[in-house]
Amino acid sequence: MKLKMKNIYKILTAILVSIFLVSCNDGIDPITAVDPGPDAGAPTVTIVKPSNGFEIQVPEAVASVNIEFDAEDDIELVSVVVNLDGTPIASYNNFTDYRIVSEEFTYDNVMTGDHILTVVATDLAGNVTTSMVNFSKEPPYTPLFNGEVFYMPFEGSYTDLVSFADANEVGSPGFTNQAKVGTSAYSGATDSYLTFPTAGLLGSEFSASFWLNINSTPDRAGILVVGPEDTANPTAQNNRTSGFRFFRENAGGMQRFKLNVGNGTADSWFDGGVAADVAPNTGEWTHFAFTISGTECVVYINGNIVKQGAFSGVDWTGCDVLSIMSGAPRFTGWSHFSDLSFMDELRIFNVALTQQEVIKQMALGSQKLYMPFNGTFTDKVTDTDATEVGSPGFSGENFDGGSGDSYEGATDSYLTFPTDNLMNSEFSASFWMNVNGTPDRAGILVMGPEDTANPTAQNNRTSGFRFFRENAGGMQRFKLNVGNGTADSWFDGGTAADVAPNTGNWDHFAFTISATECVVYVNGNVVKQGAFSGVDWTGCDILSIMSGAPRFTGWSHFSDLSYMDDLRIFDKALTQTEVQSLMN
Repeated sequence: MKLKMKNIYKILTAILVSIFLVSCNDGIDPITAVDPGPDAGAPTVTIVKPSNGFEIQVPEAVASVNIEFDAEDDIELVSVVVNLDGTPIASYNNFTDYRIVSEEFTYDNVMTGDHILTVVATDLAGNVTTSMVNFSKEPPYTPLFNGEVFYMPFEGSYTDLVSFADANEVGSPGFTNQAKVGTSAYSGATDSYLTFPTAGLLGSEFSASFWLNINSTPDRAGILVVGPEDTANPTAQNNRTSGFRFFRENAGGMQRFKLNVGNGTADSWFDGGVAADVAPNTGEWTHFAFTISGTECVVYINGNIVKQGAFSGVDWTGCDVLSIMSGAPRFTGWSHFSDLSFMDELRIFNVALTQQEVIKQMALGSQKLYMPFNGTFTDKVTDTDATEVGSPGFSGENFDGGSGDSYEGATDSYLTFPTDNLMNSEFSASFWMNVNGTPDRAGILVMGPEDTANPTAQNNRTSGFRFFRENAGGMQRFKLNVGNGTADSWFDGGTAADVAPNTGNWDHFAFTISATECVVYVNGNVVKQGAFSGVDWTGCDILSIMSGAPRFTGWSHFSDLSYMDDLRIFDKALTQTEVQSLMN
């Protein structure tokens, strides 16, 4: 029996060895090459990060960007090269899987400006595929005003652009596209608000400035609060001995705005009564500001002082949290909870603003175009580049003597800009010029219709406007012409509108157009004011900057070789006070 079992084992072993040898001979092991067939086409490339149109917004001048891509070929990839603005920043030619490549890395040297990222994949047959995305690095926010330490524009985020820190969201605050400035604003919701740490915001002086579109429901609410915790009343806090509380309450159907400030031992009230009343639910935006110093507090509505009073100085003990659009959590004892209104353009300062500074901020709330000409021809409101005609340049100088730049004119050179967002029933422009008397006449700002009857010497003045200069006995005289749809009106101040050229000095210019009048300002002074029936914008699809071309050349108002700086356009007729605030 044992012998038989041995024989069986021998037979089984022989059979297994035979099977193994046959299998090896059949090509199962070792692996042999298989013909992949013909190359069916070029590789495919997908850029996962960054997405097309991605914007990097960080406070640093140089940023990082995460790059992720997938490349695939039906036969074999030979190389993949990643380029930034035409310069290789990464390349791959050794692949674990010779058909499919997925890579992710961080590039740490992204400078401010627009960028083009390309990923180029090449396969064994020499087929090449390039995939491309555009992204940009936005410049760090530069505070626009003296003492500005906080700026929240609510453009789709709750980020302070000065510190680049995000506010803490309580509940479900939201956004509305009914913005005062830009494309979105804060939209209040029940039991919802923002909080922000106060480190770096508090000093011996304090100011806040913002816009509200007021909802009277609820009929009282907190708006901005920096106060101490009320440990004795944790569910109805109302400790007013330090910090401040800015809030609103029903006043016979109006909403009355009040400021309360603590000096460390007691609180003071700044209640303007009926002067501080605003009608709610109108759909209109109202500008608010208040200031706290060591001697007084002031409350402003639409640039007007509605309450001003003596004050001994604020105390900040225990004031570690700023509440935005609610009294919660530190000021709820009188039911000043969440505000369901809209808020836009919240700014905080470590100085007590002057009335003129408040008015300037209010004016900027109507700004539709802003070109500071600091190395670019970009409108900072819409982030849109002007079209360059010829070779306009930059002067290396700034109207206020600072480190910025300005536009420098050149022969047959100017800028054009689309007018979609600029044509309104009211219109204002404000800018600085360092006037060059050569040529002795030039166009400065023109929005006019095409003159098809005179294509080489256009001069159709029935709509839009033309602001230009001409020689006047060695001086340069500045004039405004505006069309109402059927005829044009002239606003020529004569000698009052004359400016000496070639002095090297900067002069400020502004003009306003409304349904009742036009006004021209030079250095903040009215040089011409006259009745007008209202502007017509038919055919006015482009704004020309620093030339009459192409729509106003019939009288040889071509390119201006002067310097221009700080060009701003508004959708309202600025007041003289607002013009002077911009100039100052």
